Amino acid sequence: MQPVMITAAMVGAEVTKAQQPNLPTTPQEIISAAVECYEAGAAIVHIHVRDAEGNATQDAGIFREVVEGIRARCDVITQVSTGGAIWMNADERLQSVECRPDMATLTTGTVNFGDGVFMNDRKLVETFAGRLLDYGIVPEIEIFDAGMLDEAMRLRNMGLITDPIHFDFVMGVPGGIGADPAHLVHLVRCLPPESTWSVAGIGRHQLTLGTIALAMDGNVRVGYEDNIFYRKGQLARTNAELVARIVRIAQELDRPVATSAQAREILQLGRYK
Repeated sequence: MQPVMITAAMVGAEVTKAQQPNLPTTPQEIISAAVECYEAGAAIVHIHVRDAEGNATQDAGIFREVVEGIRARCDVITQVSTGGAIWMNADERLQSVECRPDMATLTTGTVNFGDGVFMNDRKLVETFAGRLLDYGIVPEIEIFDAGMLDEAMRLRNMGLITDPIHFDFVMGVPGGIGADPAHLVHLVRCLPPESTWSVAGIGRHQLTLGTIALAMDGNVRVGYEDNIFYRKGQLARTNAELVARIVRIAQELDRPVATSAQAREILQLGRYK
């Protein structure tokens, strides 16, 4: 089995300090959380940022401060969100890539997202994919439902994304694909041969799906964006605590944990440069 790449999704757009008092929201808190996750075993940090009031923002300046601050302190792979929050427009969402991160997310379709709708029509997705290609930023294809795989293959056929493609299956969002392990097996079977993939289980499904992914030679995303609890009724103390737990489980399953250097090689970061 190849080394497991662990991604730490530390902030997100929806979680509040009221729900998770340890949520990092200031640039310095996010930078420190990223370093802690890296030291615990994360090869990739998935980055959202907040404004001075703690609200989700795609402000290019804040993203630049955070990404540069992380790079000054460790070698973790920086991956920014182009999803932002469901109320943001396309231009706002794309601001995050101006800091030239290593990677950025790319969602390939529209999906119901709780009581809202996460809008990603074909023109928007093509625009986002083209911008990442122009900037030399490797995409992580975010899959919230099975039809998004077909849309990703359409982008591949258009030359807007290239092999090897890295996918992240976000499972358990109300309105998207459920957290049934059978769905994960189906999604993995549909991937192009050279692909890599990770799973982000929402809420209580984070641990279960992450463990299953380890057994399937996949990769895992953990962190407050998807799950704020360590176990039922017990809030996680830090994002790094969630990283450390999946590291221990990987070791029990004889899955070596990828360093950031190994992950860069697996993902072929820099191939667009």
